[in-house]
Amino acid sequence: MTTNGHKRSGDFILEVEDLYVGYYKDLNILQGVHMYAERGKITTILGANGVGKSTLLKAIFGFLKPNRGDVRLKGQSILGVPTHERIRLGLAYIPQHMSIFRWMSVEENILLGGWTFRNDKERLRRKLEENFERFPILREKRKQPAGELSGGQQRMVELARTLMTDPDVILVDEPTAGLAKLLKREVYQMLRDLRDREGKTIILVDQEIRHALRIADYVYILDLGRNKTEGPVEEIVADLKKAFWI
Repeated sequence: MTTNGHKRSGDFILEVEDLYVGYYKDLNILQGVHMYAERGKITTILGANGVGKSTLLKAIFGFLKPNRGDVRLKGQSILGVPTHERIRLGLAYIPQHMSIFRWMSVEENILLGGWTFRNDKERLRRKLEENFERFPILREKRKQPAGELSGGQQRMVELARTLMTDPDVILVDEPTAGLAKLLKREVYQMLRDLRDREGKTIILVDQEIRHALRIADYVYILDLGRNKTEGPVEEIVADLKKAFWI
């Protein structure tokens, strides 16, 4: 197991270094956190409730301004870049709680993901069609209110909406919270496919340790707002079993 080995090698598309961030200026939830995400891999962040996992994603996406440290996307610092511009640069975020508009149709929900290029009708049409090819069930239900779909299909709509901008890095916060066991498998398979078939880089925050480890390439464990340990999943899974009784 290692604490800094990931920093020295790899093709890192996203880098977080010495990050101090919180919801109040004088109270940092994260204290000196580092995280390096390799291109085309799933980097999973684990830890108990309240250690700052979701806070880390919000800081990366620009919802929280760090008090110290740096966040780099493709080698360039994005600390001063507003959230909507981070989307243009190739970053996307799927929050923990379902964020679809239940009364709008599946197609309307997906098209919202193209807001930043809403005037380019040809691109909107092309990206919508790509999503229907990616998720055929959504084509069948394109005119149906999104709120009538199953939980797994609603997550599919969120993914499709996110993929409208063709992001390089997708931040995913507890994607199966509140879903039934069968639907959870469906969601994890979708994330695995995005990595394996499309080469997407995924940063996954999760409480479902067993499922997260099955699709992870590299794992970080946070404890009380700091890095506790890290390593390739195959090297640390035995230690995770001891630590989390999984």
